[in-house]
Amino acid sequence: MIMEEEKKTQENFDDIEKYSGEYSDEKFWEKLKNIGVKAGIKVVYAALLLYYVVKSPLTPSKDRYKILGALGYLILPMDLIPDFLPVAGYADDLAALTWAIYTVSKCITPEIKAQAAAKTREWFGPFDESVLEGLL
Repeated sequence: MIMEEEKKTQENFDDIEKYSGEYSDEKFWEKLKNIGVKAGIKVVYAALLLYYVVKSPLTPSKDRYKILGALGYLILPMDLIPDFLPVAGYADDLAALTWAIYTVSKCITPEIKAQAAAKTREWFGPFDESVLEGLL
C-alpha cells in the first residue's frame, strides 16, 4: 500500500517542471508570508531551503528547473489538494518540496541550511529543530 502511494507521488512530480512558469520571487515571498503559520515550520523551511539553493550560482540548471517547478507548485492556490483545506491543504505542497529537496540534496550546503534555519527562526522564533527531521 505504501509503495503504491509512493509510486503515485513520484508520478505526480515527474513533470513538476511544468509549474516553473508559476514561480517568481515576488509570488514566492507573498505566498510564504500568507501561509507561514497555517502551513507550519516544515513547509516554510523546505521552501526556504529550495529558494536558497535555486539562488546559489553553484546549482546546475537541470536542478534549478526542478526547484522552480516545486516552488511554482507551492505558489499555485489550486493544486492536487487545495491550500484552503485545513491541515491537508499543504500536504501535497510539502510532498513536492520534499521530493525536490531529495532530488537536489547534493546542492544543499551547510550554509544554505543555516540561511533557511535563520529565516525560519526569524519568522517563528526559536523552535525545536527535530521537527525538521526527515527533510534531509
